Amino acid sequence: MRKSTSLLEKALQKAEKVVLVGHFNPDGDSVGSVVGAYHYLASRGILSTMVLPGDYPKSLSFLDTGRKGEGIVSYQQKPEQALRAIGSADTIICLDFNRFSRTEQLAGALGESKAFKILIDHHIAPEEKEFDIVISTIRTSSACELLFWTLMDLPDIAGKVERLPMACANALYVGMMTDTNNFSNSCLPSTFNMASLLIRRGVNKDRLQEKVMHCYSVPRTKLMGYLLSEKMIYLSDMKAACITLSNSEKRKYHFKPGDSEGFVNQPLSIKSVRISALFTENNDGQYVRVSLRSKGNMDVNRLAQRFFNGGGHKNAAGGRLFIPIEDVPQYFAESLRKYLSGDGR
Repeated sequence: MRKSTSLLEKALQKAEKVVLVGHFNPDGDSVGSVVGAYHYLASRGILSTMVLPGDYPKSLSFLDTGRKGEGIVSYQQKPEQALRAIGSADTIICLDFNRFSRTEQLAGALGESKAFKILIDHHIAPEEKEFDIVISTIRTSSACELLFWTLMDLPDIAGKVERLPMACANALYVGMMTDTNNFSNSCLPSTFNMASLLIRRGVNKDRLQEKVMHCYSVPRTKLMGYLLSEKMIYLSDMKAACITLSNSEKRKYHFKPGDSEGFVNQPLSIKSVRISALFTENNDGQYVRVSLRSKGNMDVNRLAQRFFNGGGHKNAAGGRLFIPIEDVPQYFAESLRKYLSGDGR
């Protein structure tokens, strides 16, 4: 870590126009790491622009507070501004994704940019050849945790958490909290150490939990009830459950970005369920988004790689399917049966 942070410090000393990039379908870890990095750089007087490929959950909007009215630039809303920022950057810092393809429409611009490129990520198999500095490990709960320890190791912070800007501290806590499902998975001793230090810094964990986790609408709550009651398929012989969410159902329940956050974890509360899957039809109907979660030693990363055009972590992975949403439950059952029998490994 020290070698990487030493290189990062040298790069930041030269940086003048930085772009901070998160992944497509940004979640709390993506938004938190981008916003956290923004406020840290601002404390050093380094100009930066936050760019995301698309819109993020409304529950995270309170984090989107840049200086002088600056905020996150969504390619979905402002494509020209997003591409212009990337094109004019001398340094690009990519957070919470391991390869440019995870940024969808921004991938081409990132690949073509001549800027100095830095990766800070916690996913398996980063695309190292695309970056000048790679800070990556799967032995961390989230990109926000990795960024936290990286910042703590930089000379201006020097392990003193009180030197972190408060806005940075809040953003990093939110990213770590959401990526661990409020400390339910992927936690390590370092994760709790991070939380303790940030609370000592002044983070109000109860207020942040209220803002992020207790802010949903009535239609979203009804949608969750409907999916669990009417759409969840329980595969008792494989100790698994799956849920599908179509575009027509989204429209019926006035679905907004982020409304399905946490749905995939719900079936895991069933004692016998070891694998849970949520399949969500993309807005344009071109593909089905896959979210996989598991308990214990059940490796959904390998399952996602083999059958769902994706990957991720041992207990949390994702991918895509290019089949009609109505065909997904049968495909999931057949794929999982092959995987568990050893044929798909």
